Amino acid sequence: MVEKIIEWSVKNKIVVVSAVLLLLGASLWALKKTPLDAIPDLSPPQVIIYSKWTGQSPSVIEDQLTYPIVSILLSAPEIQTVRGVSSFETSAVYVIFKEGTDIYWARSRVLEYLSQIKDRLPKSAQITIGPDATGVGWVYQYAIFSEKRNLWQLRSLQDWYLRYALLGVDGVAEVASIGGFVKGYQITVKPEKLRELNVSLKEILDAVRKSNNDTGGRIIEKNGFEFIIQGLGYLKNLEDIKNTAVKTLEDGTPIRIKDLASVELVPMGRRGVADLNGLGEVVGGIVVMRFGENAYQVIQKVKEKISQLKENLPEDIKIITTYDRSQLIEKAIDTLKRALI
Repeated sequence: MVEKIIEWSVKNKIVVVSAVLLLLGASLWALKKTPLDAIPDLSPPQVIIYSKWTGQSPSVIEDQLTYPIVSILLSAPEIQTVRGVSSFETSAVYVIFKEGTDIYWARSRVLEYLSQIKDRLPKSAQITIGPDATGVGWVYQYAIFSEKRNLWQLRSLQDWYLRYALLGVDGVAEVASIGGFVKGYQITVKPEKLRELNVSLKEILDAVRKSNNDTGGRIIEKNGFEFIIQGLGYLKNLEDIKNTAVKTLEDGTPIRIKDLASVELVPMGRRGVADLNGLGEVVGGIVVMRFGENAYQVIQKVKEKISQLKENLPEDIKIITTYDRSQLIEKAIDTLKRALI
C-alpha cells in the first residue's frame, strides 16, 4: 500500500506539491486566526435577567419579579433549565439553553417572552439583560489609586470616563465598576418645618422632579437669523436643589427646599468594598469579553486603550493592573511550543 502511494506521488508531482502548498497556507491562516485563550469556555449558552426594585424585601421580589419571569420562560424553545435567585432589592434569573444554541438567538427569544409579561411586572422595577458574555469572559481587571483624591471622585472617574472609553473597544461586552462610593444628593426634611408651613413630602418630591428638567420653546426670527428658545432647568449642584421652590404663600413668598430641609452630598448605599494589597480602599474595573471573541486580542486592545487614557489623566491617578489573563495565555503558548518542538 505504501509503495503504491509513493509511486502515485512520484508520477503526480504537481498535484502533491500543490496539496502541500495548500495545506501550508491553510496552516498559516489558522495560526493567525485561531482564538487564543488559556481557559476553555465549556459553559452552555446562558442569558441572565437582572432586576432591581428599590426598597423591597426578598419575599416581595420573589412573588412579583422572580416567579413571573421564571414561569413565562419555562415554555421558551431550546431551554434546558431556568434558575431564579431573589435577594434584598434584586432578582437574578439564569436562563440556560441547550448546547449549540446561538447566543444572540437566545437573547432575542428572552426579550420576546419578557415583552409578554411587562404589564404584569411592577412599573418601578428596573429589568435588564446581562451582557452577551459567558462565565469565563472576565479577562482583565484594574484598580484606580490616588493619594490626593477621595473614593467618590475616583468612582466618578471610573463610571463616567474610563468605563465608557473601554466599552468602545472591540470585543468588550461590559466594564463593571467595583469599590468606592457613588455620589448622591440627600434631602433631610425637618418635620417641624413641614407642619409649620403645611407642606407634605409628596410636594417636595414633585418639586424636585419637576425642577430637574429642560423644556423646549419656539424659534424667534430676528434680522434674518433664527434664535432657539430653551428653558434650562437641570439641577447641577446643591444650591440648585436648595433654591428649588416647593410652593408659594398667599403673600407671594416662595417656600424653598432649604426652608424645609437640609441638602448635602452623601455616598449611596453599597454592599461591598475593594482593597489593593493592603493599601486601603480603591476603585476598580472588571473588563468582560464578548461571547466568541479572541481573548488575547481583546486584552491587548484594552491595554492599548488604557495606556492612551493614562496620558490624559492627572499625574496623581494611577491605573494598576490586578488581573491580566494574557500572561497566562502567553505561558500556555510557550509550553505548547516546547512540547511541539
